[in-house]
Amino acid sequence: MLIIPAIDLKNGLCVRLQQGRKDAVTVYSDDPAAMARGWVRDGAELIHVVDLDGAFTGHQLNLEGIKRIRAAVDVPLEVGGGIRDEDRLELLVSLGIDRFIIGTAAIAQPEMFHRACQRYPGRVLAGIDASNSKVAIKGWQEVTQRDAIEVAIEMQGLGAAGVIYTDISRDGMLSGPNVEATRQITAALSIPVIASGGVSSLEDIKNLSSIEGLYGIITGKAIYSGAIDLRDAIGLLKGIHG
Repeated sequence: MLIIPAIDLKNGLCVRLQQGRKDAVTVYSDDPAAMARGWVRDGAELIHVVDLDGAFTGHQLNLEGIKRIRAAVDVPLEVGGGIRDEDRLELLVSLGIDRFIIGTAAIAQPEMFHRACQRYPGRVLAGIDASNSKVAIKGWQEVTQRDAIEVAIEMQGLGAAGVIYTDISRDGMLSGPNVEATRQITAALSIPVIASGGVSSLEDIKNLSSIEGLYGIITGKAIYSGAIDLRDAIGLLKGIHG
C-alpha cells in the first residue's frame, strides 16, 4: 500500500481546494516541481497530479507545470483533470506521464474510455468522485444520479486499471476519510482502488490501511499543512504491512 502525495495545479500554482470549490483555494507553492522533488526525497514512490483548471473547463491549462514536474522527478506520475479526448491522452503520453485518470469522460464517453484502456493497458484509471454515494463530474460541479459502486464496476468492465475513489464532502477538509464507503467500493472490485479525500492524521491512514486490498492513499492538504509528515506516514504503512 502506497502513500501518494497530491499536487493540484491551478494557474500554474500548487494549491488545495476545500470540497473542490473554486472559491475556497489555498496556495501552497509557486513551484510545483520543487514540491514534487521534496515529496520524492521524503520517500514518495508515486505522485498524483491534477490539473484543476482542466477539471473545471475541460481544457488542460497547466501543461507547463506538468512538464516541469515530469522533468524534476523520476518516480511514476499519474495525471488527471480535463482528459476528455484521445488527443489529450496522446499528448500526456508524449510528455512521459505514466498513468492517466479519466473521470468526466469515463461517464460521458464510455466508448472513449474503453478505447483508451485498450490502447494503454494498465495505465488508465477511472476517477470516481462521489457526493452522498452519487458520482460527480465536471470538476465536481455536476452531481449525477449514478451510484458510485455501480459506476466503478462498469469502469472495471471497460478495462480500467484501477479506481481512484474520492469522497467530495471530505476532500480538503481534514475531517477524516470515509472509511466504510472506501471499504465497500474496494470489496466490490478486483482492480486496485486508491482512496482520496479527508486524510488528516496518521490515525486516518491506519484506519484506511485496515481495508483489505486497498492499493494506495492519496494525501494533499494534510502534508502541506503539516498535519501529517509524509515520512512518518510511509513509515507507518511499512510497519503495518512490512
